[in-house]
Amino acid sequence: MEHLTSIVRRCVEDYNMIAQGDTIAVGISGGKDSLTLLCTLAKLRSFYPKRFQLHAITLSLGFEGMDFSGVRELCRELDVPYTIKDTDIKSVVFDQRRESNPCSLCAKMRRGALHDAMLELGIKKIALGHHFDDAIETFFLSLFYEGRLSCFQPVTYMSRTGITQIRPLLYVGEGTIRNFAERYDLPVVANPCPEDGKSRREDVKVLIRELTEKYPDLRNKVFGAMQRLPLEGWQPRPRELRHKDRED
Repeated sequence: MEHLTSIVRRCVEDYNMIAQGDTIAVGISGGKDSLTLLCTLAKLRSFYPKRFQLHAITLSLGFEGMDFSGVRELCRELDVPYTIKDTDIKSVVFDQRRESNPCSLCAKMRRGALHDAMLELGIKKIALGHHFDDAIETFFLSLFYEGRLSCFQPVTYMSRTGITQIRPLLYVGEGTIRNFAERYDLPVVANPCPEDGKSRREDVKVLIRELTEKYPDLRNKVFGAMQRLPLEGWQPRPRELRHKDRED
């Protein structure tokens, strides 16, 4: 826990993700990534010099058999308020629209529903569970399918809603998250989506895994290149500013 939290803190400080007095929503899908994020931010909250609060939010997409009672109990143990918002996203995407590319519409609807839930709660900042491997996969997806160098940003301000998205797990690899979730027996909720494991992202994930067998340091080099280009919003703050925050 201490090691992982220190990595998250470094990412938070590199990109100035948390301000004094923030209330931060944590988007909880029930997967290992978002649950790990919740645990590490709850730990960071206990000693970080800039005081902040957390509020966990789950979107119920309408799939049968998803039980979030374990997540609710975890939030109780961590002293984090928890809200579940019911939606009809599954019905719209799979039953009504029958989209050929359902992931795109689903992502847009989830983002809108999550922002609506935040605004109802009066929260303007959200932490998302995207990690190190997600960033690299997104970079390759943009290159292969869109012909451009792009990726989501560590910190994204949404001017239309006034919401800021932060991604504190960007320095943490998927393997580390998996090990953490297993070690702490986190209440992971199985993903019943019929598209799980069939997307373009899964194809890129397999490709990167194959390339890494030949080029073991591939992921680190790609991530470093993303920071050095830099992609918009990806250049870490100067070291002296990060140290000044710690002194303050």
